[in-house]
Amino acid sequence: MKLLKLLAMAGLLILTSFFFFPFEFSFLPGMNTKMVMAGVGLVVLAFHFARRGEIVPDKDFIGIVGLALLVSLIGFAAVTYNSTNDYTYATYFVSMAVWLGAAFVVVRAMGKVHGEVDVELVCNYLIVLCTVQCLIAISMSYIPSLKSFVDSFLAGYGFMGKMDDRIYGIGCSLDVAGSRFCAVMMMVAEMMRRSAKRGELWKVYLYVCAFAVIAVIGNMIARTTTIGIGMMVIYLIIITFLEERSGGEGLGRMWKVVAWMSALAVVISVVLYNVSPIFRYNLRFAFEGFFSLAETGKWEVHSNEILKSMVVFPDNLKTWLIGNGYFENPYMKDPYYIGRIFYGYYMQTDIGYCRFLFYFGIFGLLAFIAYFIKVGTTCMKRFPDYKLMFFAILMVNFIVWCKVSSDIFLVFAIFLCVPQQTDEKYETTADHPLPGQSRRDGEGTGQ
Repeated sequence: MKLLKLLAMAGLLILTSFFFFPFEFSFLPGMNTKMVMAGVGLVVLAFHFARRGEIVPDKDFIGIVGLALLVSLIGFAAVTYNSTNDYTYATYFVSMAVWLGAAFVVVRAMGKVHGEVDVELVCNYLIVLCTVQCLIAISMSYIPSLKSFVDSFLAGYGFMGKMDDRIYGIGCSLDVAGSRFCAVMMMVAEMMRRSAKRGELWKVYLYVCAFAVIAVIGNMIARTTTIGIGMMVIYLIIITFLEERSGGEGLGRMWKVVAWMSALAVVISVVLYNVSPIFRYNLRFAFEGFFSLAETGKWEVHSNEILKSMVVFPDNLKTWLIGNGYFENPYMKDPYYIGRIFYGYYMQTDIGYCRFLFYFGIFGLLAFIAYFIKVGTTCMKRFPDYKLMFFAILMVNFIVWCKVSSDIFLVFAIFLCVPQQTDEKYETTADHPLPGQSRRDGEGTGQ
């Protein structure tokens, strides 16, 4: 039975990866794993609707849906007014529904395997997943046969596919992966705190190991991961202060583990840097700024220099209000485009806030910000014990927008599908609530 449980957990980890790091199979072009899971999720939801005979989403979920629709309507207005064919965010409501459908499949599967699902279980799966993705990515640099195997079924190039100039996992690449690593680091910090308070130091060691792997190898995949490292340190300092202020035992033992394991990670990295040319190349890329500071006395990162040139804002009132209706590069996607030629993204900027402004103006940007605030506060309300963690993840989203336009709604989506925190345990296999629903008093608890 234990072997079957382990196999089921391994399969569940793969399913979670299909959701969290979606990709296209080479034999199934045009259909990524997230979309397939969303289709399954819709069938499962339809079964629930038929069995329950009613749909009772809570007010917070209705608010999330309403704001997603508002973002889509403003995007559609921008596209229509500017006569473009870029529907990237005009269809955002559909994207939100797809993420929720895929997330529901994952949570439902977790319920089948573990009997009940809570925030800690979801966090642990995402932490393990990101660690495994990083290990796969670095392993492919050393094992050509593994890389050939992955490349045989991984289609395309970019954030869901292959890369030529840096390491990548399975659907795990570029800043999209980096932003998700950042969010998961907030989970690592929270799990470390909880394990330390329960006296489970062996778990703290495991979480610090996971952090070290994601921090080092994750940066090799995407240097956006550096944001997560900084925010995790700040998070740990804040929770330590709050624990001491509340009269708790403090987190001194946790910090000792962090210090010892961090020192060990540095030693291992130094050894590998000196014995492995592959590791040396990737480490220099991951921490280019630190190497530049040590060798030249100046902090210089190539991507940061490019980022400075991407700070571009609208130069007319119309664009500020309704945007230009372009998010992708029109030169590459619009056959009727006859305007200025851009290399890279529209207006040659990859900064999230700038791209949103140029797409649907200040009103669209504010609606999108309001949408994420609603998503984040809903998770805080549903799981008050994890309020600080969800706030930190929300801040990750807004800070990452200063660099790229990737959002992390999928991180919140999986928690929106987890049954709301109550004072009693609940069996998810008995009657799993729909996304946005909380279990009624006594329902599914045997009362």
